[in-house]
Amino acid sequence: MKISSFLILLTAILSLNLLHGAQGTVFNDKNQNGKKDDGEPGLPNIAVSNGKEIIKTDAQGQWELPHDDDTIFFVIKPRNWRTPLNKENLPQFYYIHKPKGSPPNLKYKGVKPTGPLPESIDFALIADKEPDTFKAIFFGDPQPRSIEQINYMAHDIIPELIGTDAKFGVTLGDIMFDDLDLFKESNANLALIGIPWYNVVGNHDINFDSKDDAGSDETFHRFFGPNYYSFDHGPVHFIVLDDVDWSGEKNTYRGGLDDDQLTFVKNDLALVPKEKLIMLMMHIPLTNVGNRQKLYRLIEQRPYTMSISGHTHWHAHKMIDSKDGWKGKEPHHHVINVCVSGTWWKGNKDEVGIPHTTMRDGAPNGYSIITFDGNKHVLDFKAARQPASYQMNIQAPDAIDQKNNQKQSVYVNVFNGSAKSKVKMKIGKGGDWI
Repeated sequence: MKISSFLILLTAILSLNLLHGAQGTVFNDKNQNGKKDDGEPGLPNIAVSNGKEIIKTDAQGQWELPHDDDTIFFVIKPRNWRTPLNKENLPQFYYIHKPKGSPPNLKYKGVKPTGPLPESIDFALIADKEPDTFKAIFFGDPQPRSIEQINYMAHDIIPELIGTDAKFGVTLGDIMFDDLDLFKESNANLALIGIPWYNVVGNHDINFDSKDDAGSDETFHRFFGPNYYSFDHGPVHFIVLDDVDWSGEKNTYRGGLDDDQLTFVKNDLALVPKEKLIMLMMHIPLTNVGNRQKLYRLIEQRPYTMSISGHTHWHAHKMIDSKDGWKGKEPHHHVINVCVSGTWWKGNKDEVGIPHTTMRDGAPNGYSIITFDGNKHVLDFKAARQPASYQMNIQAPDAIDQKNNQKQSVYVNVFNGSAKSKVKMKIGKGGDWI
């Protein structure tokens, strides 16, 4: 009986240690060294999460959250603050707690054993004024499968972005094409742009040898931290989602959001004022997410929402409405973003040795620049190594025989077009617009 009671007590203590004990401080990193030094005060009312629950720091900047042995803690960056960056310009806003590390038998290495929790997990924030109007860059599917293809991107995309006035960039998944050992080289490539760069996990960025979805992001964690999270920039609230649901048993994936992630989104949105624009960022298009109705219920009563994805290798605007179960007053705008790799870096090479790699919809490869202004936004399509004015391709007969009354067709591919776009043409300088 005594032994049994002791075992019950020991189990209870171990369970208590798993559920409690993670604590730390969010502080003003005045000297920008990433460490909490004397004279650097804690910051109150800052949100911190364990990937499910969210708590706000107290008056001294302190927080405490439950955990298990596979938890990533992260601070939700507020407006007018920035997080430290590593040498690849990747935001350092998280702490990984995996005492035993990732499974050792993965083809691509995950996180090394982190050991016991430190006494205090401290998150540094640096004061940085953020105006209402700003730009951000969005990459769909760079998807290199080799160093050669990373070099394509280095010459096709990167040079024109060095010196950009955008405040940050986001890769919307398929950062790689299965070879996760290339994350390091890809990150060094993107770092040349010189701005903070966030990342979304794609179906080609996961550990295919994982038995389940929970273990499929181990290598992603090693390089980028949490596979879902949120942050503010200016007046906009951004939420990164992991909508790649991996089934190791079936060796396949589908679009889906797990329960912890949906709980995080619910808790996160509870802290965000309704007048803010909410931007969801994911890899698989929202209309292909199996349990998207649960997400719709969380955002559809908000007046300002939009979302953006990649995955399909074409560029499109979708207005999600009641036909797809959306119950909001206005349709939800979802962008399937232009991709960097076009059709997976295929096609004839041009004079500098880079494939033409036109996307599946006939549009050129490239990226988007979104200008945010309060709760409004404007998306500009940018073709790689082309002037900003290059926005369409036109196919028409070179000449028309006036004696021939046969009808002729003019085809126009408006790269950033939508159902709301209007295309007009005229024949000759003095012709009427038709």
